[in-house]
Amino acid sequence: MFIYNLKLNGDKISKTILGILIVTISLLIIYVCFTLVSKSTFKTNDSLKKCELYELNSSNYTNVLKNVHDNLDLYVGQNIKFTGFVYRLYDFSEDQFVLGRNMIISSDYKAVVVGFLCSSPEIKNYADNEWIEIEGTITKGNYHGEIPVIKITKINKASNPSEEYVYPPDDNFVTTSTVL
Repeated sequence: MFIYNLKLNGDKISKTILGILIVTISLLIIYVCFTLVSKSTFKTNDSLKKCELYELNSSNYTNVLKNVHDNLDLYVGQNIKFTGFVYRLYDFSEDQFVLGRNMIISSDYKAVVVGFLCSSPEIKNYADNEWIEIEGTITKGNYHGEIPVIKITKINKASNPSEEYVYPPDDNFVTTSTVL
């Protein structure tokens, strides 16, 4: 049988507790300082400067479309201008349409219609598949979920663009304050 006599020395215990407390407080101070420095040093600005009017074209169309859908709150209120064809679905209201473009999805040139849902009472003057140019403001709307809706401020008939097709979003596309 082993008998172990444990002799506690109050002075050693208090020094040990004090040492642990000092190390803990030091680590906490280092953590807080690092957190504060890293937040101020590596701060990102998620708010984008709004330009007066941003024009979409064939090369940036799907990148901007995807980015606006993914980050709608950042773009609400932004003015936008682009060309596309009138595309309506059976469940749209009388003033709703998609200002669409055909996006190539495969090497054998299969395409799907992509675009922004738009709203304007003047659209009844334009036929399906007619090319138009619009200016409007990005707002939040609801069509099978929350999506961007362009409230049209200006609408004009347009000729078919030289490049009618657009291509899928580029994975390397990075938005900056000059984009939208």
